[in-house]
Amino acid sequence: MHTLISAVDLAALLVVGPAPRILDVRWKLGGPPGRAEFRRGHLPGAVYVDLDSELAGHGTAADGRHPLPDRADLQDAARGWGLNDGDTVVVYDDLGNMSAARAWWLLRHAGVRDVRLLDGALAAWRAADLPLLAGEEPVVPGSVTLTTGALPTLDADAAAALAQDGVLLDARAAERYRGDTEPIDPCAGHIPGALSAPTGGNLDAEGRFLPAAELQARFEALGVRGQVVAGTRGPGYDVGVYCGSGVTAAHEAVALTLAGFTPAVYAGSWSQWSNLPDRPVATGDAPGGASART
Repeated sequence: MHTLISAVDLAALLVVGPAPRILDVRWKLGGPPGRAEFRRGHLPGAVYVDLDSELAGHGTAADGRHPLPDRADLQDAARGWGLNDGDTVVVYDDLGNMSAARAWWLLRHAGVRDVRLLDGALAAWRAADLPLLAGEEPVVPGSVTLTTGALPTLDADAAAALAQDGVLLDARAAERYRGDTEPIDPCAGHIPGALSAPTGGNLDAEGRFLPAAELQARFEALGVRGQVVAGTRGPGYDVGVYCGSGVTAAHEAVALTLAGFTPAVYAGSWSQWSNLPDRPVATGDAPGGASART
């Protein structure tokens, strides 16, 4: 299945059909919610998806800010978006797909086979001078049946082991990896052994994903190889990735997929790790870094 779809190809698909189910996943850390922006203008046929309430579970700080939702809850939400079994789904946002990638990853993880990101996100649609609709249209509920586990995941123990025995990438900005700043989580730094690979480096100046060959070269330079890493929890993935709360980790997972690798996502990410007092913390540019826990 394809991972990306261009604005021009999506517009053509809306004319000739069958039309995909389009999900608008506008979201920003700290808000405001994206529904107001959605109502001001969205792709024809799009349904708004709230990342905080529909694409994440809710637990304690030790679970992280955006733990994976229960299968039943995600299925209820997906049916509310009008999804049916066999649908093609297209997701987008207004921030280079940094939040839409969470919907892409979750739906793929839940067994939806054909999920695509609008490459270049909303900016690409606007640049092509394609129409936007205001308001919010009623949605006919769907009957999709979701599963779980179609994509590999890591827990804190597996992430710690992979950082030592394989390749674990940190998709956050470099200053958060180094521990120079931490705007939201209780401790600054990174998982010892993890490598800094800010996911913004996977996009070009227009917010589109780099060509697959360039992405492959980027990740191979970090040590990612197309083979199962010894010492990880079971086979099935080549590399692990985490971020602040599991949102931009999904974006890096898209880039790794485009590059031909099979990534495992540590959904708890730094927001979970930094709330577990027994977990070590490293700072600085080096993967091992200086030990820190403040």
